[in-house]
Amino acid sequence: MPTSLSIKGLLNLVIVYLVWGSTYLFIRVAVREGSGFPPFTMVASRILCGSAILFALAWLLKNRLSIPRSELRLLLVSGLLLWLGGNGMVTWAERHADSGYAALILGTTPIWAVLLEGILDREVPSPFLILSLLVGFTGLGVLVWPVLQQGIRADLASTVALLIAAVVWPAGSLMLQRTPPKSASVVVAAYQQFFGGLGLALTVWAAGEPWPQPVPSAWLSWAYLVIAGSVISFTSYVIAVRTLPFTVVTTYAYVNPVIAVLLGRIVLDERITSSTLLGMMLILAGVAGVFRQRAARLRRRSVASAPASGK
Repeated sequence: MPTSLSIKGLLNLVIVYLVWGSTYLFIRVAVREGSGFPPFTMVASRILCGSAILFALAWLLKNRLSIPRSELRLLLVSGLLLWLGGNGMVTWAERHADSGYAALILGTTPIWAVLLEGILDREVPSPFLILSLLVGFTGLGVLVWPVLQQGIRADLASTVALLIAAVVWPAGSLMLQRTPPKSASVVVAAYQQFFGGLGLALTVWAAGEPWPQPVPSAWLSWAYLVIAGSVISFTSYVIAVRTLPFTVVTTYAYVNPVIAVLLGRIVLDERITSSTLLGMMLILAGVAGVFRQRAARLRRRSVASAPASGK
């Protein structure tokens, strides 16, 4: 039974590591006060533009653009979860939340993923998994507690939005993994962003956001998010999800927060407090425990499903 991981998948996962870790910084620059970009307008325009580029790329590569109706429903729901509920909430939150803070809360994504999987599979968590979850959530509490103490409504609302994104993103990802579409990865990414962009456009209308007047730094950040975030890294993410075990794919949760915190400190002079460091260490420790438990479970399933050998 082959145990090696796909080289193609691993290379695409490295792209996800590097680019997604930096997108928190660029989102913050694009939507912070004075940027001139309303949050949902920024992310809707970014996603729809990225979708158009991906459709054009898929056409040039002669990929089939028409997809079955059942697959269309899957991409509609997962696209709304990933882009409206996930990225949309992160973008809205980063009007007031530091990029490193946002990345650390989203670093709990694997913890929520394993809880969702447990619910779907109706599995009782092991004592080690429960301990890992408690450590991860303790880290989340350490990170969020200073914000709760301040009692600032904007920061509290941003924290809630980030927690929603941390739950919704793995839900969309698990849909994609458990019912994998047969279409090419670039086509899958194009449709998901198209549907997510439509949902975000409706949100722009419902929220009554003003016409954007972005400053140059916001425009540059928007362009980076379109090309690197929407087109390159999300396509890489889809490829990684389809070619690697989900436990391997979600290791981006180790790398992205560290990159985001460092970039936020270097570029935007965001504060790194003792609670930030302690919260990050506890979250990463909890995530490590979750990955270890899931890997052990997959090995047990593999052994159980392997045919008996004999001579």
